[in-house]
Parts: sequence; C-alpha cells; structure tokens
Amino acid sequence: MSEVVNHLADLTGFRDRDLVDVTLVSAFRDLLQPQSVAIYRLVGEANTQCWLTRARLRAGESTPSADSAWTDAADLPARDALPHHQRCLLEQQPVCLRQGRSTLTLFALATEGDAAGVLEVRTAKALSAAQRSLVSSILRVYRNLQSLLDYSERDTLTGLLNRKTFDDSFLRMTSQEPAVSGRPAGAPMRGGAAAWLGVVDIDHFKLVNDRHGHLIGDEVLLLLGRLMRSSFRYQDQLYRFGGEEFVVLLRADEAGQALAAYERLRRNVAAYVFPRVGHVSVSIGFTEVRIGDSPAGAFERADKAVYHAKDNGRDQVVHYGDLLTDGVLAEEAHLGDVELF
Repeated sequence: MSEVVNHLADLTGFRDRDLVDVTLVSAFRDLLQPQSVAIYRLVGEANTQCWLTRARLRAGESTPSADSAWTDAADLPARDALPHHQRCLLEQQPVCLRQGRSTLTLFALATEGDAAGVLEVRTAKALSAAQRSLVSSILRVYRNLQSLLDYSERDTLTGLLNRKTFDDSFLRMTSQEPAVSGRPAGAPMRGGAAAWLGVVDIDHFKLVNDRHGHLIGDEVLLLLGRLMRSSFRYQDQLYRFGGEEFVVLLRADEAGQALAAYERLRRNVAAYVFPRVGHVSVSIGFTEVRIGDSPAGAFERADKAVYHAKDNGRDQVVHYGDLLTDGVLAEEAHLGDVELF
C-alpha cells in the first residue's frame, strides 16, 4: 500500500502534463511489472483524428519514450488503425484481448476537455480483478489531476490555453531547438521547422460589445476559439490572452507556410456569419521566433505587426520580417538580454 501511496504522491506533485503522463506509466510499470505500458491520445479534427503516443515504457527500460508534440499527423496511426483502442473509447469500459503470448488491457482516458485517450497495458498474463481495480483507482486520481490542470491552464470561456501558460510553453518550444554554432543571438531559429508566433486581434470588437452587449460579445469570442481550432493543426498551440486578443504558436519551414496558416484563419473568420452580429474580421501579426528570444520579445514584434495591420485597413495578415525588409519598421537595439519596463 505504501508503494501505491508514494506513486500517487509523485503523480500529483507535478503541474506539467508531460511529466504527469511519464510518472503514470512509470508507476504502472513498477506496480504491475508489465511487458509494456503506454498512453495514447487522440489528436486532430474529428474526421482526421490520429493516435499520439504521450508516453511508453517497456520492460527493462528506465526512460519512457513519446511522440514529439510537433509530429506531423501523417506520421501517426490513424484512428481506425487501432480499432480496439477506438472501441475502448466508445464503450468507456476496459477492453481485454489476447495477442500471441501476451494480453492487452485497455483503459479509457477522458481528460483535457474534449480530448480523449487510452492507457494500454501489455502483460504476459491477464490482469487480475485486483490489478484492474488498482488501475481504475489510480486513473480516477489521474483524471481529477487533469481536470485541475484544465481549470488552471485554460480560458474558461473559449477552452483555449490561457495567458499564464504561455511563457512555459514558449520556453519549452525554443529549448527543443538544437544549438546552432556560429549564429549570433537574435538570428532566426534553424535545425528543423522554425517556430512562429502570431497575435490575433478582433477588429472593432468594442463596437460589438457596445451594439449587442457583452453576452453577444462573449459568444463571438467563443465562436472565434472554435474557428481557431478548425483552422490550425492539432499541434499548434492556441491561447486567449484576454479580451479580444489571441496568440498562436506554430511550426513551419518558412515564412510563406506560416503566412498561409494565419491567412487561413483570417479567411475563415471573414466568411463566418456570427449570430446577431454578422461578419467580423481579424488583424493578425506574426514573427519568427529567434534563438535566445524571450516570450515578451517575440510577442512585442508580432504585436507591432498587428498595429501596422490595424493602421492600414485591418482584416489582413502582416509579417514583421516584411516590415523590416520594406523599411517600414527598424529593428530596435536591446541592451543584451535585459528588458526594461
């Protein structure tokens, strides 16, 4: 019993979802001695969902493995590729089946709002009733912890990530970039797809609130959050910073691809008819995330591009780099890495 309590203490001691999932599979490895244990999460839109491995630990391994959060959906198993996992989700009941010399037991995970996943435990023999009960009890704690994380990390109106999660996500993203020797600080990031930060601002949103009231304004914000989810990929990180301001972190090989992604959102918003309001538009500014960037520094550049969009007609996407190239803006000098407020 003390071993179980220790694992529960470890599990609830983290506020990072990656570490929580790693801790969970490590706990089940120690408690059940399985051949392998893994957590799969369904990602993507309903018609193109696929399975992302959040954490996997095999017998004899000391460090869990996982798919990168930036793995392209085309490289992941489609939802139908794992029919037993799909059945477990649909029935919300454990699924047990014999596969060769091992037994596969699946447990449904329903967390993170609309997100869903499956815990997969592979053992030489079928789990006993006591073992299945133990797994179910620990998963109840896991689900409760995920709900608390949702409450602290997500905007209550739109369900998007909130402002206070942005800095950690930004730094985690940039820390995954390999070091590039011989490249000065502040140069664009390389070594794979670059990171791009976009700021999205609803045009004339104050008029929406003044004319239709704040309840209708909130509905516009809620619907914009849904349009953002449908306009971007599962791995793109979407935030509501407050009011009518939103932020998108994504990866793309070059500026043209990032522009196309942000432009897709602008078009989708412009074409949508909002109840009681009709058509609204958004102004978007974006910038490439640079080596050594701070969250505030990258946001400031994208925000300047947004202001340029608003001052020049609104309902458009503006790349900060283009403003520098065209001489519209000049790069400001900073004293080292220190930002003064």
